[in-house]
Amino acid sequence: MLSAALIGRLLEGALYTIYLTLGGAALGLVFAFAAGLARGARSRVLRGIGFVYIEFFRGAAVIVLAFWFVYALPSLGWQLEPLWAGILALSLNIGAYGAEVVRGAIRAVPQAQVEAATALNMTGWQRMRRVVLPQAFVAMVPPFTNNLIELLKASAVVSVVSIPELTLQGQLVRNGTQASAATFGGLLIGYGLIALVFVGLMRIVEFRAAASVGRRPEPGLFTRMWRQAGAGAKP
Repeated sequence: MLSAALIGRLLEGALYTIYLTLGGAALGLVFAFAAGLARGARSRVLRGIGFVYIEFFRGAAVIVLAFWFVYALPSLGWQLEPLWAGILALSLNIGAYGAEVVRGAIRAVPQAQVEAATALNMTGWQRMRRVVLPQAFVAMVPPFTNNLIELLKASAVVSVVSIPELTLQGQLVRNGTQASAATFGGLLIGYGLIALVFVGLMRIVEFRAAASVGRRPEPGLFTRMWRQAGAGAKP
């Protein structure tokens, strides 16, 4: 049985994990939209920049990026705190995956609607802001949810640069108590609960995004199971 002090360490680690995930998601979203829009730009230079970013950081390991920002970057005259280095490493990696989501969602918007906006004498920016992005964002939310959960799990990797997130705190607690089952069982529950909260929040975002363009999103797994159970219970 873990003491209150050790449980407190795990809760502190969970807080750092949330910081890493939310910080990486926010910064990764910026990278995703910048690179995704660049990939669909008319300029070859912008398309090339977007392509290089996506292919490089999608293939770069998060652990290598974290090591580079913490241990190699100072030799060039820049020093980052481990937490910010971890957030930057996670965001660059997940932003590359998110960029493809952005590009695909924008291309999925029916061309007829873009042509109709052009016929209304909208500028390119107005078409993107008022017609394309509101519809594309609805399609982006489900894959963004998957990316967010992947980011949550990837946050455990940056513990190697001494960020006291949940996995590192769990290892320290386990080394001090030898209570492997209780410690790692707590980690499983902790990550699961955090993931459930994130999925629930993203589901709310999906509903709001769909409602803003007059759509109704598909019901989630639990809603479908509840409906099926209710239908089966009827005589």
